[in-house]
Amino acid sequence: MSGQDGDDAVTVDGGTGELALMWGGFPLLGAGAGWLFATVAPWVATEVRWVPWRGLFRAVAELPDRRAMVGAVAVGVLAGLAVAVAGTRERLTVTVDRHGVRLRRAGDVQEFPRTAVRAAFLDDKALVLLGAQEQELVRERTDLGGARLAAAFRRHGVPWTERDPHRDAYRRWVAGLPGLPAGADALLRARQRAVERNRRGDARELRIELARLGVVVRDERQRQYWRLSGTAGPDGPAGTPESTYQPPGDS
Repeated sequence: MSGQDGDDAVTVDGGTGELALMWGGFPLLGAGAGWLFATVAPWVATEVRWVPWRGLFRAVAELPDRRAMVGAVAVGVLAGLAVAVAGTRERLTVTVDRHGVRLRRAGDVQEFPRTAVRAAFLDDKALVLLGAQEQELVRERTDLGGARLAAAFRRHGVPWTERDPHRDAYRRWVAGLPGLPAGADALLRARQRAVERNRRGDARELRIELARLGVVVRDERQRQYWRLSGTAGPDGPAGTPESTYQPPGDS
């Protein structure tokens, strides 16, 4: 966590230690996995009758020892670097200052004015910001520590709670359940399929659509739970979250 310039902004991210772990650790792990694969390939190819991709083990076993070892280690390193690139892109950076809150991930930026954020908290490895009408402004998965995030938000007067203040208001979603705004049940049906198939992008987009209807969703073990926010009305939403979203690339 660090302050920036005269605006006294506080930025919370994984730091250089996290980057060092990803760019140093993952390639080393990949190299080790490649070495192990090349080492056991001859034994697997001849001694193990039932194994996935047995043809690959045989192909590696038939190569000269040095070539097989160098190739397997090189592939492992490249795989580790690919994981490091993906991990670096997916890092969440949170900046809080007297003007508001800014979240950055993979080049995408979401900004929320200070006056629009009523509370912030961590909910099952997700950073959640609540708006003035108890709607979720954003829910972003993160491994950032709660103590560091709490200090950053409290420093600029954003209330931080240790748990979701509306946790007890959620109801488990069941198809056809009454009490939902028009159109919400169909969206929840579609989102349930996305959750079960681990289609995170679709699930996220459908969460946003539900928020526009005033429905807040949280997941537990592929089950959906919902509550209504103050933006929900009999004919649809009474308002939308106040935010600025600037996506320069794919999310």
